Amino acid sequence: MNPSRILIIEDEALFAQAVAKRLEKAGHACTRAATLAEGLAAAARLQPDLVLLDLRLPDGDGLERLPGLLESHPERVTPVIVMTAFGEVADAVRAMKLGAADYLKKPVDLEEMVVVVEGALHGAGLRQQLAWSREREARQGEPVTLIGESPAMASLRQQIRKLGKLAGDGAPGPTVLIQGETGAGKDVVARLLHQESAQRHAPFVHVDCSALPRDLIEAELFGHEKGAYTSAVQARNGLLEAAEDGTLFLDEIGEMPLDLQAKLLAVIERRRLRRVGSVQERPVHARFIAASNRDLRRMAEDGLFRSDLYFRLNVLTLTLPPLRERGDDVVLLARHYAEQTARRYRLPAPAFSDEALAALRSYSWPGNVRELKHLTERAVLLSGEAPLSARLFALPESPAGRDTPSALPEDLRGVTLGDAEKSLIHQALVASGGNISEAARRLGITRMTLRYRMEKYRIRLESDEP
Repeated sequence: MNPSRILIIEDEALFAQAVAKRLEKAGHACTRAATLAEGLAAAARLQPDLVLLDLRLPDGDGLERLPGLLESHPERVTPVIVMTAFGEVADAVRAMKLGAADYLKKPVDLEEMVVVVEGALHGAGLRQQLAWSREREARQGEPVTLIGESPAMASLRQQIRKLGKLAGDGAPGPTVLIQGETGAGKDVVARLLHQESAQRHAPFVHVDCSALPRDLIEAELFGHEKGAYTSAVQARNGLLEAAEDGTLFLDEIGEMPLDLQAKLLAVIERRRLRRVGSVQERPVHARFIAASNRDLRRMAEDGLFRSDLYFRLNVLTLTLPPLRERGDDVVLLARHYAEQTARRYRLPAPAFSDEALAALRSYSWPGNVRELKHLTERAVLLSGEAPLSARLFALPESPAGRDTPSALPEDLRGVTLGDAEKSLIHQALVASGGNISEAARRLGITRMTLRYRMEKYRIRLESDEP
């Protein structure tokens, strides 16, 4: 990772040298300027990632030139931290109102300065990522579409259009729950719901609940105040606030911890949130869309998902059928992904052999649309200019025979799927020495899913025994 470029505008040479030395020790690259004129010229030339600005300089008041520094590179998020002498708190307050990221009082504690600088850089990075995300969404030339002519997809498109009309101007659309298998395209349905709504020009924020670290998920969703915990060096918006008056898509919501489900329910019901470490409530204007590949009703019955949250999400439900139930949609999707890949890599438009089309139709597609997309991309890249053959897709020859065997081996007769699953979990736990994360990795599932299965089959570790 390249070091952050920091510009120090300070006329006290020894102090500026000490600041630069400490920041360079922390891995940053520093440039010093002794006057406002030198600093503004350096800012234009270097495009720094952060500016440390003294408010009292030989050729002018740094406060007066602060707006110019902030606006010098509108395409970048460049935080400015002002430095004030003791007793100039009023100037620091004015600087914050003008847009400064933070302030430091002289004499400056160099260790505190490093924390403040790195916090400002981190916050600026997050704001820049959000800005790029919005720009990328705005630049997308092709609208989101659901490809398919099967009756199930035609019905789904009709439901989405109806739900889009339910969103009134200035008010968020209704909460929607999308259910479907992994890889079926739930994120596409969520984006299409956003695209069809009155809030289509507002942000769309996709949150993968299964990917958020357990110890950070609350702060990521709800935000935090400065000092809320050790690494919270400054206040930060959460993803709920980042969605503004657009859409917050909570993907795989079944993986969200139970304690946070209660907090999320309160936000959906009351339309207000409280950041971690704050006593102040803030309004929430975003629309909520949730999705899961798991049976949330069954989880609620088993006590693994809050029933009140399930009922709140289940008011309007869209069910996305698996690819194997969509008939010839598999051919339409394969042609779409093949043409898309060819355009991206400037290859000739690919054709499909009859054997390839037959193989696509007969395969059961356990990975759904995501599996089809990846296999089609690979086939196009390997095909050259020849038609896409069945061999390039490398599909099993008889998926039906594999999925529904005509006869079971003698030693498996009388054994249920639940028995087999329970046995596999036991074996994985024993092999991993009771380490749940390692057992989940061996089984190819998430830690949360393994916990769910253990609760379902009442499997307990020795350390859990009373």
